[in-house]
This record gives sequence, structure tokens and C-alpha cells, in this order.
Amino acid sequence: MLRRGGEAQEIRNEGRYAKVERTQMSARRIKVKSSSGAYEAVCDAGALARLDEEIRKLGRFTSVHVVSSPKVWRSVGKTVLRGMRRRKPDEVHLFDDRESKKAMASVEQISRLLALGKADRGSLILAVGGGVVGDVVGFAAASYLRGVALVQIPTTLVSQTDSSVGGKTGVNLPEGKNLVGAFYPARLVIVDPLVLKTLSKREFRGGLAEVIKYGIIADAELFAYLEKNMARLLRREEEALNHVIQRSIEIKALVVSKDERESGLREILNYGHTFGHALESETRYRRYQHGEAVAWGMKAAALLGHKIGITKAGDVSRIVALIERLGPLPDWPRISDASLIAAMRTDKKARGNKLRFVLSKRIGKAATYDNVPLDAVKHALHFAPRLSVQRGSARG
Repeated sequence: MLRRGGEAQEIRNEGRYAKVERTQMSARRIKVKSSSGAYEAVCDAGALARLDEEIRKLGRFTSVHVVSSPKVWRSVGKTVLRGMRRRKPDEVHLFDDRESKKAMASVEQISRLLALGKADRGSLILAVGGGVVGDVVGFAAASYLRGVALVQIPTTLVSQTDSSVGGKTGVNLPEGKNLVGAFYPARLVIVDPLVLKTLSKREFRGGLAEVIKYGIIADAELFAYLEKNMARLLRREEEALNHVIQRSIEIKALVVSKDERESGLREILNYGHTFGHALESETRYRRYQHGEAVAWGMKAAALLGHKIGITKAGDVSRIVALIERLGPLPDWPRISDASLIAAMRTDKKARGNKLRFVLSKRIGKAATYDNVPLDAVKHALHFAPRLSVQRGSARG
């Protein structure tokens, strides 16, 4: 018999997220609660032009250190520096932000760069980049001198809508993804959708997978909006893009404000991630970008939900159809089900070596389930690759 992991892990009010009042969005400043104090996610086209002003509101700092990657800094460095006209950074530190470098060695590298740059406990670190930059630099900020002030400046759609908000930082181990890290909220998150113009088509489409996730787990109206406006989003039309970014952040902020340390409700943000993380780790982080792995993972989660009687066939069809509209994904790897299941056992949601999955009862509602039959998991792994109607490796 299936058992949900506690009623607190389910959104009991079915329309809750769809009906969230947007009063906090009036100034495009979304409040996020945390145990260390509330902070804001500023979401506005052109927000980076006001970087000086936003940093000044945080108080005085002995030094300001930017940490980014060479690729990101070439794309947005001038924009960031223009926004810091009155307070130029004391140092700009760069590191390799490939997923394969999301490791303890990078945390040590960044920490040493900060030490060489004379960063102290009164310093401020600006993490400028995508999800890897945010996670690794965030963990370094949490660890260096036992914690220095951090501002997240996400530059990819995945990081803007998901990873920069909520304070989760960390790195991968050979044994699994994000197994070492800390909950360390930024003092401020600055989301400027204009920087997304520099993203490749592949990176952008992968980011939209995380937006689809929010519709599946928390907001049926957002999901319907995506179905209606996907073509506009793929063209990166500003109005549509701003809407889904702000709505995604609002949902994330509400969830993490209620469950900062992922003891219950916050687990729903991992829809598709148990499968997706296994795909990433078993391909050594070389085949998929994170959003692509999550896209495959959401297909598998929808299938699994249907197999055990949680997700209706019509919702599975809608989920798969919307994901397909993102474009072709890198092919499913030739890896045994046993290997993928073994990788899934390292998932952070696992308890006592038992797999636990976030599944959607219906679009706009999700919960964590345990005691899922292994045969059902194997069924999902077997049929998920066959759900794709657009095959071939993604490029762009």
C-alpha cells in the first residue's frame, strides 16, 4: 500500500498557489522568509542597472568580491560593472562552472581566491552565473570564515526561476548529486531577465523545463498559461517571459518560506529530479544540462504516477506534450535500469535505502510518496524513453 510522506508534504488547499495574492509583487520585489531573516528577490528587466543602489541598501562592506566563470563574465561582466558605477568590485574571481566541476575542489579554489583577495567577515560576495555558480559560490560563502554576506545574481533561466532562491547550496560527489552543502540564504537575489538574451537556445529551453515543473506541482493556471504561450516564450517575448519568471519565483518563495530545510513541503520542488539526478550522475554530467535531465525526469515521474494510480492519463498526456514542445532532448542513455535505480538510492529524499518520489495527483498538486513498488519504477524507466516524439541530440 502506498503511503504519503505526511500530510504536511502535500498542498492541502488545491487552489492555493493558483490563488496566491500578488500584492508582494507590486514592486517586483518578492519576500522570502528564512531562519536567518527575510530577504528579497528583485525581479525586473534592467534590475542590474540598479546594482549599486540595491547593494547600498544592504549596508556597508569592507570589500566586494565578484565570483563568476569566464564564459558568464564575458557575456554579462560589462553589464554588472556598469551597475556598480559607484562601488566597483575589489576583486573579480573566475572559476570553471561546468557541471563536472561542481565539486569540493572548486569550493577550495574559490575559498583560496577569496583569502588571496583579503576577503574578511565584513566582505560581500556576488555570485554571478547559472546554477553551478550559485550552488558552488553559495557553499563557499557559507563556509569561508564560517559565513560571509552573499548576493545571488542568476544569469540562466534555471537559476533565475529556481536555484537562486531558497538558500540551498552544495556540490556533487562521485556517489551522487548535491550530497554536500549547506542551507545559506543570500542577503539579496537580483533577477534581470534581460541577461537571458545571451543564453543559447539549448540553455534557454532547458530552463523552461523548471518552469513547467512549477505548473505541475503548484499552479494549474501557470501550466495552462504555458500551454497557451509556449511559442511566445520560445521567442523570448519579454511580457510572457517576465510573467513566468516572476510567477515561478513567487511559488518557490512561498514553498521555501514554509519549509526552509526541506523537511516536508519543499520536497515537491524535486518533481522529476529523482530520475533526473540519476541520469546526470550516471552520464558523468556530460550528456545533459540540468533542465534537460529534469525534463526526462518529469516524463518518468508522470509515467510512474500513472502506473501506481496517482496521475490520470490525461494529465500524463498534457505533461509529456508540453515538455515535447521545448524541442528535442539528448537521447536517453544506454544504461541499465539497475544502475539508474542504484543512483536514485543516493537521492536526498531516500530514507533507509527506500526510494521516495514526488508525484502529481493532478496538474497543480503534488506530494511525496514512499513505498513505491520497484516494478513500477522499472516500468517508468522502460517506457519513458519511448514517450519522446522528437529524437536526437539537442544543439544550439
